Formats: sequence, structure tokens, C-alpha cells
Amino acid sequence: MASTATASIPGAEPETCAFDAFRLAVASKLTGPLNIPLEKAYEGVDIGKKGADFSVAIPRFRLGGKPDDWAKKVVDEFKPDQWVESATLDTAFISFTVKTEKLVRKVLTQIHDRTYSTPSGNAEYGCNKSGNGKKVIMEYSSPNIAKEFHAGHLRSTILGAFLANIHRATGWDVMTINYLGDWGTQFGLVAVGFERYGSEEALKTDAVHHLYDVYVKINKDADTEKAVNDALREFLKRMKDGTRAATVIPKWKRLRDLVLERYNESYAVYDAARQFFKRMEDGDEAAVAQWKRFRDFSLERYKQSYDRLNIDFDIYGGESTVSQKAMQNVMQKMNEMGMVEEGKKEKVGKRVINKEGTLVINLEKWKLGKPVVEKSDGTSLYITRDIAGAIERYEKYHFDKMIYVAGAPQDMHFAQFFKALDLMNFPWAKTLEHANFGTILGMSSRKGTAVSLDHILNEAQDTMHEQMKKNEAKYANVDDPETTADEIGLSAVKIQDMAGKRINNYEFNWSRMLSFEGDTGPYLQYAHARLCSVQRKTAQAGLILPSDVSKINTDLLIEPGARTIVYLLGSYPDVVRTALKTYEPSGVVTYLFRLSHAVSAAWETLVVMGQEEELAKARLWLFVCARDVLGAGLRLLSLRPLEKM
Repeated sequence: MASTATASIPGAEPETCAFDAFRLAVASKLTGPLNIPLEKAYEGVDIGKKGADFSVAIPRFRLGGKPDDWAKKVVDEFKPDQWVESATLDTAFISFTVKTEKLVRKVLTQIHDRTYSTPSGNAEYGCNKSGNGKKVIMEYSSPNIAKEFHAGHLRSTILGAFLANIHRATGWDVMTINYLGDWGTQFGLVAVGFERYGSEEALKTDAVHHLYDVYVKINKDADTEKAVNDALREFLKRMKDGTRAATVIPKWKRLRDLVLERYNESYAVYDAARQFFKRMEDGDEAAVAQWKRFRDFSLERYKQSYDRLNIDFDIYGGESTVSQKAMQNVMQKMNEMGMVEEGKKEKVGKRVINKEGTLVINLEKWKLGKPVVEKSDGTSLYITRDIAGAIERYEKYHFDKMIYVAGAPQDMHFAQFFKALDLMNFPWAKTLEHANFGTILGMSSRKGTAVSLDHILNEAQDTMHEQMKKNEAKYANVDDPETTADEIGLSAVKIQDMAGKRINNYEFNWSRMLSFEGDTGPYLQYAHARLCSVQRKTAQAGLILPSDVSKINTDLLIEPGARTIVYLLGSYPDVVRTALKTYEPSGVVTYLFRLSHAVSAAWETLVVMGQEEELAKARLWLFVCARDVLGAGLRLLSLRPLEKM
């Protein structure tokens, strides 16, 4: 039986997932009665429900005859062994219970070995090799230069970091790219705005905040609708204050002139912005130098935020890094393939969109509209740069897949972008993926004002710090209270974001998020810190685990609470596998809450201090393994597990 439980079949990795060994053992109970190969039997073994360890649905094998009869045959011929204890029949379904002693020893030993004794020296419990030899490019976060780091970027950053971690954990060679919004006409607006409202001193102090202020001010100047409304208000005020003797015609002439004057002033801002961007695309030294200064100052500030979030990138790229030659090649190829046509006026719903003078690609056959790929002045657009950028990346890195982490509002853009590459006959276009997500609703300060991410994190830190101070004894033992408070605050923000399905919108809730009770980030950190304190306190009392853990008598862990914890610990590698398939961090978050609740429920029944030494060591080892797995899960979510709080 031991050999069957470690057999080599596709998808089974008993050396990294103890549950796979038990699945193989259960599968071996099916091969004889059902006359099917081990591989097919293995595929039919699922995680159990309603108290069962594993279950098998006989109908899925499509054996012919009555599934109930086949199921009865399996149970009738079942014989317990060192791995599987019992098989229970429920019509065409069979529930299997595995040997508790084997489960406990196998799971805890594997956690220990893959945490402390790996060839790499890194903790690897939960990891697998399914992605070995494959390369993935991850593009996420992608804030816009001169704009505050907002809620949408926060979600992309957190989800992107998780997806990068989950791919690393499953053997993929991961390259992370922060594709900055550092190009386009909007950057021309920033440059024009800086000429009017900029300050060198403010730029060096906080580039992102200052350039955002400049951007807001220049956008007001460039708002043609506002300019016309202001002109109307000014005209009416003049008419009210002035003489009423003038004829109607001079009045309307004056109104026309005033509106035209204000409109032209406003339009001139956009015109100047377009001209500045055209200079950038043409390689004008002064324009490019100014762009580079703004980019460098902003990037330095962004990196501080990423460091705080425990997130880093292999490459800081951006729209600007896509070469002019690459974009010209894209336009040339699309032209040669007959994909490009001249834009016209289009009616979209009740709106009329004027695309005259532009170049578009017609994707209406796939219900993807006609995206513009080149403006009337010959400058590039976001989609053109994305197409060219993807081609450059594949030529350079030969990735097996590339994932773009961006909000659901960009679904259409990515569908158009991917389809364009597909029509250009790039086979790898089918390996491009868009990991989308919903919107954070009501992300504001506790007073209700809309603010940047830094303000949110600072408020979370301050609130956690005040909470910590309420327990003076514990607070005195925390080495760095401010850093600890910041980590708890970060955990609150991140866990609230990742707790639900990523496609769902969610309401940003301060009181729920910052609570130490219920399913929150602070609760998970508290659960980890409490597990750490157990080992500290037992060590002070002289209870030390042996370096050779095989000497620990795990047969003493007979309580139902202990088995519940062990079963949850054994399921962690499955949680990682599922997260890779779904791109959902919520499954990991839910698992960590279940584990934390199971540990919390066991404190009174699995007492360590004051127990007989062998029993105390067995229980302590269980809690140490729980701590290691909880910590691994937190790190997978890009959190820093706390040992004291």
C-alpha cells in the first residue's frame, strides 16, 4: 500500500501534498472493484463533505449499469489498511475516512520538512512544481504619472502581487512589470500645467501630490464646457449690472464674442498639450527631459508606497518604453493585412462620436466595435502602444502566458487588444489574460473625504496604534509599536480587499475592517501572534521541541479539535492549487479564517502548559505547524506575519 500511496501519476504530488498520498490510497480501493486504472480512479477522488475525509461519486466514471451497484461493490470489497480506515455507502456515493494516526504524522512531518529542510532553504509547504519550466509576465498596479495612487491601483497592486506569489509558489518563472501611465496627451497637460502652476520645491518634496494638483488646475483651465458656462454667467452679470438700453443684436453679439473668447482660451490648453506630446513623440530633447524629471520624481515616491505595501517589481516600464519603430511596425502590418480603415462619424446609443481623420480597426464582427489605433495628428493611442508592447515583450522574453491585472471597466479594451493580436496571426495572443476586478465603493477618510492611498494607510495605522495602547502590558512588549500598527493597518486594508470574489464591488468599511473580532486582517495577525507566543512561553518554561521531530509522539493527538486542525493544515496545498486555477485570493483568505477559528476553538481542549511532557510536545508541535501554515498563507497574500502585537 505504501507504494500505491506514493505512485507517480499525472497531477499527483504526494511529496509536496500529503493529501495526494491519501487520494492515491483511496483510488487504489476503486481499481479492482471498478476495473479501472489508478489514474482514472485518482481523478474521481474529491475532498469529503459532511465529516468525511474524501468522497467518490461513482456516476462520474460512466461505467454502465447502475452506479449504486458499483458503489456497493466497492464498499463490499473494501479492506482497511494503514492509510484508509473505512468506506461508507450513500446510494452512488462513497465516503472514505483515513487513519487519524497516519494523517497526523504525515501532514505534520511534511509541514516541518517543507518549512525547515528544503534544498532551497526557503519555506515551501503548499508549493508545487506544476509550473516548472514555464514563464509568466505579470503586469499590475500601473499608476499614472502625476496622479494620486487611488483605489483602482490599490486593487490591481494587491491582486497582482497575490497572483505573482501564487505563480511562484507553483513553480512558474515570474517576471513582474509595473507599466506606468507615463505617456500620452494627458502628460502634455501636466507639462503645460507645470508651466503655469508648478513649483520646483514642491516637486522635489512630493512629486506625485504636486503634479496631481497641477493636473487638476490645468484640467479646469482646459474644460471647454465650463468655459462656456462661465462666459454665460459673466455675460448675464454684465447685463444685470449694465445698461438695458442696448438693442438685442449687440447683446447676442457680445455674448457670442465672450463665449468664443473663453472657449478659445480653454481649447488652447488642449492644443498646447497636444503640441507638447507631439514634441515628446518626435524626440524633442527639452520635452523629453521635462517628462523624464516628472517620471523619475514620481517613481521615487511610488516606490516608497510599494515598500510599505510589501510589494516590489522586477521592471518599472511604461507606455513610454514602447519604441516608435515598434508602433510603426504594428501600423504597417495591420495596413498590409487590410485591418485598418479610415474613421467616420459613428452613432453609439444617443451619442455621435466623430472619428474622422483617425485610423480604426473594425472588430464589429466580434462585437468589439471600431477602436481608434491612430489619431488624426498621427500620434499613438493606448491600444496601439499595448499591441506593440506585447509584441516586444514576446520577442524578448518568449513567455508562456502574460497576465494584465486591471479593473473590469477595461474589459472591452483588453478584448479589443487581444483580438487585434489574434488577427495579426500571433499564436501567443491566446496566452494573454486579463485578470479583472470590481470597484471599491466609498473609499474615503473616516471623516468621509476622498483621499489618496497614503492617507488611508496612515489613518489605519493611527487607529491601530490607539487600539494597541489600550492594553498597556502587551504594548510594552512590542518592539516597534508604530511599525506593528502599520502592519496591522495594512492587513486590515488588504484582507478587506481580498475577502470577496475579485469581480465583485465592495463597500470600504472602516469599523468592520479595523476590528480585531470577526473575519478581518487584524484578527488573522492576532491569531498568528498568539501562536508565536505559545512557543515563546513554553520555551521560557523549558519545553523545547526536539530537532528530530520523528521522536514526537503524534499518536497522543486524539482530540477531535486536533484532527480538525491537522485536516485543515493538510488541505493547504489544495488551496494553493485552486487559487492558481481561479486567480481568486478570497479562497486563501477564507481558508486562513477557517484555520484561525479552528485553532482558537482548540485552546481550551489542547492545553500545552502544565501537561505531561510528551503530550505537551505533541500539542506544541501541532500549534507550531499551524503557525507556519498561517504565516505561509499571510505571505502568499503579501502580508508580513507579526510575532507580537
